[in-house]
Amino acid sequence: MINNNITETVMLVDDTPANLKVLSTMLRERGYRVVEFPNGPAALRALSRNQPDLILLDIMMPEMDGFEVCRQIKADRMLKNIPVIFISALGEEEHKLRAFSGGGVDYVTKPFHEEETLARVQTHLRLRSMQKELETHNLHLEDLVREKVKEISASQVATIQAVSGLAECRDDVTGRHIERTSKFCKMLAGQLMEQSTRSMGIRETFADDIYHAAPLHDIGKVGISDAILLKPGKLSAEEFETIKKHTLIGAMTLEKVRSKYPQNAFINMGIALTRSHHERWDGGGYPDGLAGEEIPISARIMALADVYDALRSERPYKGRLSHRESVAFIRKENGKHFDPSITEAFISSHGDFEETSELLRDVSA
Repeated sequence: MINNNITETVMLVDDTPANLKVLSTMLRERGYRVVEFPNGPAALRALSRNQPDLILLDIMMPEMDGFEVCRQIKADRMLKNIPVIFISALGEEEHKLRAFSGGGVDYVTKPFHEEETLARVQTHLRLRSMQKELETHNLHLEDLVREKVKEISASQVATIQAVSGLAECRDDVTGRHIERTSKFCKMLAGQLMEQSTRSMGIRETFADDIYHAAPLHDIGKVGISDAILLKPGKLSAEEFETIKKHTLIGAMTLEKVRSKYPQNAFINMGIALTRSHHERWDGGGYPDGLAGEEIPISARIMALADVYDALRSERPYKGRLSHRESVAFIRKENGKHFDPSITEAFISSHGDFEETSELLRDVSA
């Protein structure tokens, strides 16, 4: 009796026409779709176009035996999951072992019994159907995980920007400093990846990471008193020593977060640039007096971005330099305050810096 609900396709590969006829009739009577091939090469060509749900494969065939046909099927990424049942007159144990070790899921010895063969076909088609469902479920699960990761990443970025804004809100003259310096850092990172002749620890995601981590650089200013942070005039030596501590306050705050999320790229980079963005290439910076490549690359980038923005911004105690004057200052500090490679990256893209600086210029300036 034909089951019209069956939609599975079974491929038969056998060089004996009588075997093909018997198997084909048996399967079609049960409602299966059947495709028949008298040799391995023809079957392999057909598989490149359409994939069946199950393959019944003879072993002893001219041109290419069943073992080789199965080997090529299992070597193909698109075909390897199609179950293969060997059907052969070879009943020796060694042939069965070779069939299973070569990727076969079952072995039926000729002359075969119809009900036994059908039972095995049904079992392996059912297993294949379950495998497909599991693969679909896993793909859906992977999509859900990717979406969740995107949600988490977006929430991390939003949190970082919100927390970083606390420091900015306490200083009414910094305006859009965080937004500008984030963009400057990303520009420099992108330019470094294009022009660098040596590895500087910059991976493909570095530019995005530093863009999102850069807003953390002055987060430690939350711990500095208003009397010093908002002082309109020049700081005394003692006051300057106090304000220098914002690098350590910020880093220590982020290190507490890192203890819970040690693999978070934003936090790890944020710690590095928050602590070290006031270090100098010549070793004359703070808080650790690092020099040259001892300074994390993210902090070296942040240092130039921060200084350029400070030069281009008006403050109660200083005027706003032009872009040309700012470029001249950075050239003068090349190899002293700034890493020469990063200075080179800045010079190569300084037009973009000017455009961004003007576009995001503080309204009050």
